[in-house]
Amino acid sequence: MAPRPLSPLVLALGGAAAVLGSVLFILWKVYFGRGRERRWDRGEAWWGAEPARFPEWDEWEPEDEEEEEPALEELEQREVLVLGLDGSGKSTFLRVLSGKPPLEGHIPTWGFNSVRLPTKDFEVDVLEIGGSQNLRFYWKEFVNEVDVLVFMVDSADRLRLPWARQELHKLLEKDPDLPVVVVANKQDLGEAMSVVELQQELGLQAFESQREVFLLAASIAPAGSGFEDPGTVHIWRLLLELLS
Repeated sequence: MAPRPLSPLVLALGGAAAVLGSVLFILWKVYFGRGRERRWDRGEAWWGAEPARFPEWDEWEPEDEEEEEPALEELEQREVLVLGLDGSGKSTFLRVLSGKPPLEGHIPTWGFNSVRLPTKDFEVDVLEIGGSQNLRFYWKEFVNEVDVLVFMVDSADRLRLPWARQELHKLLEKDPDLPVVVVANKQDLGEAMSVVELQQELGLQAFESQREVFLLAASIAPAGSGFEDPGTVHIWRLLLELLS
């Protein structure tokens, strides 16, 4: 029996997914490219500076001369990539970190969300890519561009845990040197698996002696808690430590 040709709808959806992935990759390069250029050029930015203006002889007044304040040094950039299946809490994590209240209901991310968080020594760009099936194909293209990977897992979604494990292992194999923080989210739900169970189900023991993999429990923005969730604070402190 001869194979049936693909329908126009399937071809159109495939083309749309490919275009979306290409646009996402370009936007990523532009977004993170700015930070990396600043880091590269920070020490030798003399070609972009204004020429110094020396006073004329009759303007020279040594006793009233004031030293110009040195220009503020531009902070270095650090990049954190947040991935995970759709509905695991990635967008809520970004909103809580940026001090915004979580949105009501589940609104999937088409493309990416990002926040820039200043710290004393550097700026942190936290970028989330949507977790729907058509976007997961492109995740591996961005892993080598960041300093830390955060992988969000819905601890109560037992049915899709094998898919989360599969995607996580793909990312771990892509860059063996990248620090990875696995977040066991939604621990406040009654059906949530414990951290010990998730460690077994996600197969993290196989990587413990090979690389930096952290598994942290969290209940990111459960009802009435907001940023006060101690798990969220712990994640942020660990990220700062890894980025330093």
